[in-house]
Amino acid sequence: MITNYEEAIAFIHGRTQFKKSPSLGRMKSLMQRLDNPQDDITMIHVAGTNGKGSTVAFLRELFIAQGLSVGTYTSPFIVKFNERISLNGRMIDDDALLSLVNIVKPTIDQMDIELADLEGGPTEFEIITAMMFVYFGVSHPVDIVVVETGLGGKYDSTNIIDPILSVITTIGLDHMKILGDTIEKIAQQKAGIIKHNRPLVVGNVTDAVFQVITEEAEKKNSHIARLGFDFKVKSEGVKSSWAEVLTYHSKELTIKQLTVPLLGMFQDENAATAIAAFEQVASIQGWAPNMKLIRQGIDATTWPGRFEKVNDEPLVVLDGAHNVAAIDRIVQLLRTRFQDKEITIIFSVLADKQGEQMLKKLVTVPNAHIILTQFAGPRKVSQLNDFDITQFKNVSFQDNWKTALVQSVHSMSTDDLLLVTGSLYFISEVRRYFIE
Repeated sequence: MITNYEEAIAFIHGRTQFKKSPSLGRMKSLMQRLDNPQDDITMIHVAGTNGKGSTVAFLRELFIAQGLSVGTYTSPFIVKFNERISLNGRMIDDDALLSLVNIVKPTIDQMDIELADLEGGPTEFEIITAMMFVYFGVSHPVDIVVVETGLGGKYDSTNIIDPILSVITTIGLDHMKILGDTIEKIAQQKAGIIKHNRPLVVGNVTDAVFQVITEEAEKKNSHIARLGFDFKVKSEGVKSSWAEVLTYHSKELTIKQLTVPLLGMFQDENAATAIAAFEQVASIQGWAPNMKLIRQGIDATTWPGRFEKVNDEPLVVLDGAHNVAAIDRIVQLLRTRFQDKEITIIFSVLADKQGEQMLKKLVTVPNAHIILTQFAGPRKVSQLNDFDITQFKNVSFQDNWKTALVQSVHSMSTDDLLLVTGSLYFISEVRRYFIE
């Protein structure tokens, strides 16, 4: 038996992260031994390359505003590990996490013995997912749980569920060593969350990606609602109070001048995708969406590390843009909303990401200087020699991110912007510096 929180976290992080052969067999076996608590949970399943976390956050607040109890399962964490399993927006406490580890550990120990000659017992993510199912399926039942995939979709540990609705936010090139080296291969993996006779909401994807999704949906008789076609969003600009303003329109609902407190035009799309999913759930469960409560829910949404302002003078913002598609969106935001400011960007990313391509996107911001740095990541972090910075005039290197941060702040005026971006693990580390 594990006796304290620190031991529980060590046990989780001490597990293998990946197996050579992708399969849901081990996860299904684990849950069968735990009496399949996931079968008693009403769930929404969310996949996508970018926008998953924000969409989950919007959905959470939409359902809370409706008066429902809402569980969420997300990754990675920004503030503390416990936030991956949250109830009504609050992470589970240390005692709850310790209890969950002790519930699943005997089963994991037994599977370690039985599967020793194969690929071994459950992985870290499978264990955390199992803990979430036990929490919401046994000890803390809720009205609905919004489940974010960890990686991909088809073979993701969460994909043993039968949700009432599936959501695919966006699809881009990320985790290519695992999911495939083309956008179509990655789309096939994400489309693996589509379930028989369950509706699907799709965010901003290309026509080629949508064709892959459509082929899978047709096999499973899954009705699709697609952003830009079945529901639409129109950006109305930005409020001085650090918020987007949009108009949402679907067949049943039109909401004008809706305030979205997460900055970035892409957050308009995430909010619209969440509202469309919310509409679908209301239809499935037989209640009418309330426009006032939708406004209330969207307006209450927060999501740490997503273009999050952590200081006003000078302006310091954190954003976990951890792949090329996310950097594209950040570049768009900087070029359209912050073209009048001097911008310093402190950037660090894991070595298995497309760091060079991400840097080439960042240097296109004409009023920005980029500082490459390092942090204590869970895997290898990109080093200076991973980048050819000689081709760029506006790029420098500082091996200590705290030094880069302090030097940047001291050289800035109150009208300038400091953006810290890259890996979500990096953002988590920097955020603690500001919040604590």
